[in-house]
Amino acid sequence: MRVYFLYPDRNDDPNKPLPAHADHLLRDLALAPIIAAMANGDQFIAATVQQVLLNSLTDLTQITYRQAALQDCLNHPNVIHALYQIPIKAFELKRKRWLGLFGMHYPSSILSEARAMLIAYLDLLKELRQLADQHRAAFQSPAFSRFFAMIQQELSDDYLVEIEQHLRQLSFRDGILVSAGLGRGNEPGDYVLCKPNQPQKNWLQRLIDPTPSYAYTLPPKDEAGSRMLGDLRDRSLNVVADAVAQAATHVEGFFKILQRELAFYVGCLHLAKRLYALQMPISFPQPLPLTQPYFAAKGLYDVSLALVSQQPVIDNDIEATDAKLFVITGANQGGKSTFLRSVGIAQLLMQCGMFVPAISFSANVCSGIFTHSKREEDATMNSGKLDEELARMSEIIDQLRPHALILLNESFAATNEQEGSEIAHQIISALLDSQMKLLFVTHLYDFARRWWRMQRTDTIFLRAERQSDGSRTFKLRVAEPQATSYGADLYYQVFGEVAQVASDESTAA
Repeated sequence: MRVYFLYPDRNDDPNKPLPAHADHLLRDLALAPIIAAMANGDQFIAATVQQVLLNSLTDLTQITYRQAALQDCLNHPNVIHALYQIPIKAFELKRKRWLGLFGMHYPSSILSEARAMLIAYLDLLKELRQLADQHRAAFQSPAFSRFFAMIQQELSDDYLVEIEQHLRQLSFRDGILVSAGLGRGNEPGDYVLCKPNQPQKNWLQRLIDPTPSYAYTLPPKDEAGSRMLGDLRDRSLNVVADAVAQAATHVEGFFKILQRELAFYVGCLHLAKRLYALQMPISFPQPLPLTQPYFAAKGLYDVSLALVSQQPVIDNDIEATDAKLFVITGANQGGKSTFLRSVGIAQLLMQCGMFVPAISFSANVCSGIFTHSKREEDATMNSGKLDEELARMSEIIDQLRPHALILLNESFAATNEQEGSEIAHQIISALLDSQMKLLFVTHLYDFARRWWRMQRTDTIFLRAERQSDGSRTFKLRVAEPQATSYGADLYYQVFGEVAQVASDESTAA
């Protein structure tokens, strides 16, 4: 049985490695609060969500396939939670009753434990079939429609009855019937476990007219004979024990895949519930082809900030056609870095088939999502901040493919204005020539002014708003870059009116 919840033609690979820059994405986009909210205390969901989230998709068919499945989940959360509990129950039963089949050496023991596992799993398969019968018609997505139809077909009533009959026979309450032959030196061999003969007479007929038979009863103290009979039994049961053990392992493998692929959607339900409680909007984005640069959002917000602050946060609207470079300038603590994170998170969520934190969102998919943010000074003093920044940029460039998205946050600011602007100009020019899409938060005015004067049609300039009284709206608007980031506003905010008076007196003198 195949689950196929995450891909239309295969199950997800749980061993797929994370991208080399995964740690930077986790840190720079502040993904930890999102993963924690999706996990809701379940470490298995946390691990699954992190891997699915960071291994983003580029195939539009796969993205929309997951979106349709997730829409079904949002419409029927109780059914999804009930489905997720089935594999959890299976593994809890195994943990409580069995240590597993791999430590056993005797076919009779393997058969006994495998049969017991299948009996327990059979009840859960019946529960799964019941959910399919009750809710198949309510689900519209290809993923869940196919899954429920498969469950109804492969776990039909006749099949379940047949499995129960086989499991009863495998108890061998009346002993086992074996055929064997003699080999070289009259050594027994060619053991075959036979189907028990069905009695043709009832118990009364057998009592009145017993059929002659040849039998031998082993003396109770015949230990050698007992060992020989045990060996004969194990040899006879070897093939069937292996088959039943494989069947139990197959069902267990199905439950593992079911748990993993449902874990992603259960995580999405947890996140949606948290955002609904904060009265923050979510929507399904419209992904566009890789080679079609586009970015439009209404009500886009930083979901990590909302989860940490536990209150609604400021959102932003933007629409850009054919833009490949977004230069973001403006007042300190005006919301530039927050906006950058919101874009990266929304792109990441869209490309794993999730909803996004916005009223509406549409963008072209990217071949990869990369971040480059300033870091603290190297504690080992082996290199300076600029060395570290350039080394990290080199690592990113080595991983790039055309049409990647790169989010730069105050990069190349570890040197003076002129040098930092020149470095930024050369690197960004080369990246744009290589068909990359970039968002650059910067205080390098020389760089911003130079690009503003070029009047390139593929570049948009956004500026964080500042009111006349120095307050921030945390909104970004399309605007020309300014020569100041209004750092003095923060200085006066910290040191108060004394600093303002001293500044005014100095100016007057």
